[in-house]
Amino acid sequence: MNTTEKIPVVSKEVLIPFIIITSLFSLWGFANDITNPMVAAFGTVMEISTAKAALVQLAFYGGYATMAIPAALFVRKYSYKSGIILGLTLYAIGALLFYPAAEFEVFGFFLGSLYILTFGLAFLETTANPFILSMGDERTATQRLNLAQAFNPIGSLFGMFVASKFILVALDSDKRNEAGELIFNTLDEAQKAIIRTHDLAIIRDPYVILGFVVIAMLVIISITKMPDTKKNKKYTSAKSSFQRLFNNGKYKEGVLAQLFYVAAQIMCWTFIIQYAGNLGIPKAEAQNYNIIAMTIFLLSRFVSTFLMKYVNAKKLLMIFALCAMATISGVILIEGILGLYLLVATSAFMSLMFPTIYGIALDGLEEDDTALGAAGLVMAIVGGALMPILQGTLIDMESIGPFSGVNFSFILPFICFCVIAFYGYRTLKVYK
Repeated sequence: MNTTEKIPVVSKEVLIPFIIITSLFSLWGFANDITNPMVAAFGTVMEISTAKAALVQLAFYGGYATMAIPAALFVRKYSYKSGIILGLTLYAIGALLFYPAAEFEVFGFFLGSLYILTFGLAFLETTANPFILSMGDERTATQRLNLAQAFNPIGSLFGMFVASKFILVALDSDKRNEAGELIFNTLDEAQKAIIRTHDLAIIRDPYVILGFVVIAMLVIISITKMPDTKKNKKYTSAKSSFQRLFNNGKYKEGVLAQLFYVAAQIMCWTFIIQYAGNLGIPKAEAQNYNIIAMTIFLLSRFVSTFLMKYVNAKKLLMIFALCAMATISGVILIEGILGLYLLVATSAFMSLMFPTIYGIALDGLEEDDTALGAAGLVMAIVGGALMPILQGTLIDMESIGPFSGVNFSFILPFICFCVIAFYGYRTLKVYK
């Protein structure tokens, strides 16, 4: 036996399916990050508070919480490919519903469309992540998932680019006078109605185009032969799987860490616009900082995947979380452009967290439990639905003691990174 045999991260036999499934990571990355700036956009054009506008995130990430377990049960009964096809179908329906939502000009209709859209994303993430893990040797599974997840921020970058260059910059409701004040707030109702119709159409169009792109992807996957890594697999009851997962401390704590990670990510990326706005920077220009943050995130994802060859993934998770705590401390304490730079820099340390927590939490699970285990980790994405509303409430307070509401609100991501650092420590020292 050759103990020095090199184990490929992705074998030639599954390379084409791996590439196709990996492209889905970009597809949901796009949806995530074209939606984040919509909190600020809806807040202005619909004349609602930051906290209410953050219901966009509740609808978006609430869909994950609703559909993750049903998606896992569906995949257990059928196949990874079937789960992906159903996910793409729901994704397309939700995106195309933006057309009637804009016609009716009802905020709740947009929320409903996003909710259905993320039913599809829940199916895709619950299915694609374990599918990627299964495409090769278990010893390279976490590295393989980090490689696939590295393409998620490519879609995110494109989503941010579209939001910045085709949506935010074209919104008439965000035009300002020479004093930097919103003109929209000074207009009468008739003028506001005209601008609202125009701006909602601007928001609508990228989602409708996205719907047709998703349909094209659905056709490609439908006609492509995928490896059946579940062939002839007989599962025990779902109840037994739930019991085993509930008794697995490393997994349970991983779900909690994932919940706090997603919350931190969404807060840092959603409210970078408000943080920049507090410095007098317009939305379209502020979105450029989000693009820079995502570029750093993408580059760091590849760097961290490389580092995992030499540094234990659990140790790397703890180190990156501690570094994120340090940068977010600066975001809270420094009122000025340096604080904004530190907020952007935080993305470098968030880069490895999602796939690493995911891989660590699922490592060592029985094969029967992987699909439901993956669903629990996808359900944890609900963290992105809950905390942004709380952060929006803090921002609406304008000032809290000696801090501005915007600066102080980032105490929430700081707490999240504390939890992640503790999980990294626990997995390194307790769950060896």
